[in-house]
Amino acid sequence: MKLVTFSAGGQTRWGAAVNDTVVDLNLAYAMYRASRGQEAKYLAADSLDFIRQGEPALQAAKETLAFLGDRPMDGMVYKSNAVKWLAPILFPPKIVAVGLNYREHRQEQTDIATTPSYPVLFPKFPTSVIGSGEAITWDPTLTQKVDYEAELGVVIGRQATRVPAAKALDYVFGFCNLNDISARDLQFDEKGAKQWTRGKSLDTFCPIGPTIVSRDEISDPQNLAIRGFVNGQVVQDSNTEYMIAGVAQLIDFISHGVTLLPGDIIATGTPPGVGHYSKPPHYLKPGDVVEVEVAGLGRLSNPIQ
Repeated sequence: MKLVTFSAGGQTRWGAAVNDTVVDLNLAYAMYRASRGQEAKYLAADSLDFIRQGEPALQAAKETLAFLGDRPMDGMVYKSNAVKWLAPILFPPKIVAVGLNYREHRQEQTDIATTPSYPVLFPKFPTSVIGSGEAITWDPTLTQKVDYEAELGVVIGRQATRVPAAKALDYVFGFCNLNDISARDLQFDEKGAKQWTRGKSLDTFCPIGPTIVSRDEISDPQNLAIRGFVNGQVVQDSNTEYMIAGVAQLIDFISHGVTLLPGDIIATGTPPGVGHYSKPPHYLKPGDVVEVEVAGLGRLSNPIQ
């Protein structure tokens, strides 16, 4: 299943992407129940509530989509190009980001004196989240060195506390594209201090989407091609197999001390090719389009304004 949040008919809705359509799962589920002689009711308040309900809700959604099939349903099924795509989860409880998690990305950074033997964690604030198609913006008096980082996002499906790596994937709801937009002058240079959290948490600095693909559709999160684009040109080209700490190891490490909740997102780190470490460096500017594509997850695309 491909979980989405979208705007149609002046309302914010959640549901599923199916081929070139999006389905309002609340309305579809109510119809499905009515067809079986049951009380018509909605499935969940929003996508986050849906994830929190766990496997029974996911199974009900799959049954609903099978019931709909290919039949057209006005006001319930929309063409993908006729809606506004929003972030699949509008306000995730928290975003735990991982730095320096691809060896070649570490190697391209000449300003790192030592290589940590454990994952480097930092938060991205939920207010930084936007969806595919939404504009990335910033105040030019605040930053002039804005960079991209193509990443695999991991969406937690159930509460995870002290989870061993061997069981960690059982706690995953699904996966999404994520762009860890970074103001490098704030991250590294602000008044001589390193401000990773501020430099990476400005409003609009965490595009995710366009969908969250449920775990059952991704056979191996450690074998996914990952690419970043600026204005159609490939700037990052790697594979999640090159992560230093894989998805399971990250959940193990984070959950030993920080409880992960349904809807939390882990940004798993970026491969080499970011603009800041290119020679010469290059940064995003108004008029650019930046994109992230992880195999099986579609393409996340955002204009710069």
